[in-house]
Amino acid sequence: MSDPVTILAISSYFKGEAFLRQCKREDCRVFLLTEEKLAHENWPRESLDDLFLMPDLSRLQDVIHAVSYLFRSTVIDRIIPLDEYDVETAAALREHLRLPGPGQTATRFFRDKLAMRMKAQAAGILVPDFTPVFNYDRLREYLGRVPPPWLLKPRTEAGAMGIKRIYEAEELWRWLDQLGDRQSYFLLEHYVPGDIFHVDSIIWDGEVRFASAQKYGQPPMTVAHEGGIFTTRTLPAEAPDAQALLALNAQVVEALGIQRGVAHAEYIKAHADDRLYFLECAARVGGAHIADLIEASRGLNLWAEWARLETASARGQTYQLPALKKLHGGLLVSLARQEHPDTSAYTDPEIVWRLDKKHHVGLIVVSEDHDRVTHLLEDYTRRFVTDFLAVQPPKDRPTN
Repeated sequence: MSDPVTILAISSYFKGEAFLRQCKREDCRVFLLTEEKLAHENWPRESLDDLFLMPDLSRLQDVIHAVSYLFRSTVIDRIIPLDEYDVETAAALREHLRLPGPGQTATRFFRDKLAMRMKAQAAGILVPDFTPVFNYDRLREYLGRVPPPWLLKPRTEAGAMGIKRIYEAEELWRWLDQLGDRQSYFLLEHYVPGDIFHVDSIIWDGEVRFASAQKYGQPPMTVAHEGGIFTTRTLPAEAPDAQALLALNAQVVEALGIQRGVAHAEYIKAHADDRLYFLECAARVGGAHIADLIEASRGLNLWAEWARLETASARGQTYQLPALKKLHGGLLVSLARQEHPDTSAYTDPEIVWRLDKKHHVGLIVVSEDHDRVTHLLEDYTRRFVTDFLAVQPPKDRPTN
């Protein structure tokens, strides 16, 4: 009998419980490496063969030493990052230990916003006009050619973290002075007003095997910087926007070279010309409970499917999608004034999920009628503002 597949999951945040549980269901040996401050979280310990703690997972050399020490007595088959900020750590470990999966060069194309834009643009994919923050002469040429506003974006932060909206050239130069030697870790991009969409995918052998297209309510950057209710809803499969997004998403996956795993990609349909532009793509499950929305509406859990395809790959097997649903779904999430928000007044039968997290409130609704989902999201958004909404200053750096 062959040895079980051994999965080492790395996470600097509390997430991915469904991934860990599914790995155990697949008869894997499952290890989790996380930080000491997360030891008390509700990890699915019944699915873990061991839990390893370190003071700080951002200290790459310490992590390489620790995992290499573990490898002395335990053969590891796959290393999987559960959070965006662990993707590069996992890539470095794979290269050091010569394990399958994307290494550091491949990982740049779905971690570094500059690298992914350049790669997509070279493949003929539309992106907002951008420039690196390297050479000042080229930067001045860009400022003279591309009208404001612009977005100054950290190249490797997740989501809207650390993004600054710039309205005039002098404002940009002041920000660059503050950044000092860190400025090359940013890019400057033309701000394109439009509707923001996301496509969440499962990829096997470089091909998109499953993809679900959704449309955000307010842009995530607006919610992050100005406060408000985060919403997203699935698009009808026959809608022209959905078909165009899925076709573009397949091009992006091919261009960025994602061979296996899950992806969360964002696109904008510009108000000015109605064209779709690629914004960014992460090789991970989307945050903000998007996976719960897709599970409720489409019938598969992206975390669990990620575990299934990784274990199938390790065993030389073929990955097969499960049976799918064809429901429409909508998600709302907000910061809440109350420590434990009471959503008992929300009684519509379409509600299938309620968020249980301190100072947060969230609902998922599903229906066979897309218009019904849209109506409920609009109604609940108005009610959330009165009943729950709290706002806090935007973060420049992630916190647990």
